[in-house]
Amino acid sequence: MVKKLKFRHEMKYYVNYHQYYLIRHRLKHFLKQDTHADHKGEYHIRSVYFDDIENKALQEKQAGIENRHKYRVRLYNRSDSVIHFEKKIKRNTFIAKERAAISRDTLERLIDNEFSVLNGTSSPLLKEVRHEMKNRLLRPKVIVDYIREAFVAKEGNARITFDKDLRTGLNKINPFDPDLLPVKALDEPVYIMEVKFDEYIPNYVRDALQLNGLQRQAASKYTICRKFTKSNAWEDQ
Repeated sequence: MVKKLKFRHEMKYYVNYHQYYLIRHRLKHFLKQDTHADHKGEYHIRSVYFDDIENKALQEKQAGIENRHKYRVRLYNRSDSVIHFEKKIKRNTFIAKERAAISRDTLERLIDNEFSVLNGTSSPLLKEVRHEMKNRLLRPKVIVDYIREAFVAKEGNARITFDKDLRTGLNKINPFDPDLLPVKALDEPVYIMEVKFDEYIPNYVRDALQLNGLQRQAASKYTICRKFTKSNAWEDQ
């Protein structure tokens, strides 16, 4: 039985330090922080984004195509204890995710383009990844690295995150490479605030965010980081 995708709203904004400080100050009084966060309320995310021979995900994002998807591997706090291969799907203003757990060995073999490691997998997503790697030359393209601070509300399943210190791994694509030294991808102090929810945002959360004073952005961390490894003029659009 194929699991039905759960689509959610997702809105992104650039905020400066002053805006971040004020919004965070309001939110922390009545929202809980992510249970996986450390004593500062933060956790580290490192993703390896994949794209095909035509850089389809990058080109469709830059062209503003509403219905698109992209593949990535994600791990947390530089640990190999939890590694997921994910497919992020966008349909107009809604997003959904498919994910499958993989081992560090599987990840390292995929980075080496050994997609045969997925032979015999029972995961529909990993079957799709194998097909894409074999037939469309889906390959790891860039590492995206940042610190996330997250607040959650039960009502509307709302989640507000602040992504800080966005960095790129440049041409290195192994997230466990001991020589990996990610460099800043955005001028500080600029953060990416993401607001995700199911059917609605609770009014008290909307009031705290004061979204009317912010301009919604198409803030793609993948696109930002790919600019550092561009080899064609169109990649800088």
